Amino acid sequence: MIWGGNNLRKLLNKDFPADLRIGESWEISSVPDNISVAGNGFLKGKNLQELIEVYMGDLVGEKVFDTFGIEFPVLVKFIDSHDVLSVQVHPDDELSARRHKSRGKTEMWYVIDAEPGAELITGFNEQLSAEVFAEKLAKGKLLEILNFEKAAPGDVFYIPAGRIHALGKGIVLAEIQQTSDITYRIYDWDRLDANGNPRQLHVDLAVDAIDYGYYNDYKTSLEVKRNSPLLLADCSYFTVQRIWFDRDMTRDYSLADSFVIYICTEGWFNLEWGTGSMVVKKGETVLIPALIGEVDLTCKVPSNLLEVYLK
Repeated sequence: MIWGGNNLRKLLNKDFPADLRIGESWEISSVPDNISVAGNGFLKGKNLQELIEVYMGDLVGEKVFDTFGIEFPVLVKFIDSHDVLSVQVHPDDELSARRHKSRGKTEMWYVIDAEPGAELITGFNEQLSAEVFAEKLAKGKLLEILNFEKAAPGDVFYIPAGRIHALGKGIVLAEIQQTSDITYRIYDWDRLDANGNPRQLHVDLAVDAIDYGYYNDYKTSLEVKRNSPLLLADCSYFTVQRIWFDRDMTRDYSLADSFVIYICTEGWFNLEWGTGSMVVKKGETVLIPALIGEVDLTCKVPSNLLEVYLK
């Protein structure tokens, strides 16, 4: 990525050469041409859609399979914004289906690391109309109407489809989103691509996708909580909880009827279930099948994980 760096290697132990500018690590994906593949065990080499086709509700949950079929409904990423990202927006389900035969893209961000003073953009700083937005953009005054937020480790931002947004420099985060790769780029800081050309913009498509409202809850308010789940986001597309723990604990998913994803953002722990166990380290993401009703987390050092599932 033109805006990527090497913090995914330094902070989250991703394996790639230091001279590459890597912007994203797609941890769990069923986006066409980018489908996750099992890396070990007797299912090694099988991709996620193949596994869902065989194991169906036992893997993802009966209601999830009935709704999504072999498409895994959540895309999990790590993102390193070594440089500022484009100002962009994602369409909702209705617009995406009509234009792209795809799902929309609602997402959330959990900040893992941020340089002092790092900022991001989410939403507008005033109520707007499409006409005022177009006028500001045409006059080069877009930044005047955007809402800037400071970003620090542990911050959470919920980005519903339609909300204009951009990551600033010096931020590493986990992104949980709908399975979609549809993005409308609105402004790209006058950057040129590797061939010296301006990067493509999608302003005409974005105008109908943008929510022009003003909101006072762009950053999610959170309490300090240890050794029990803390709700970060809860919508029809995903539920995300943070579990910061420094003692052993058991998680019961027997009534969830959903897969569960663990994203380790700090420390390491031993994950145990009825037939086995594995060590989960910082920067690793684990998909727990719906068939597994209970897991034990054995903690050796203070650790932090994000827990993702569908209600």
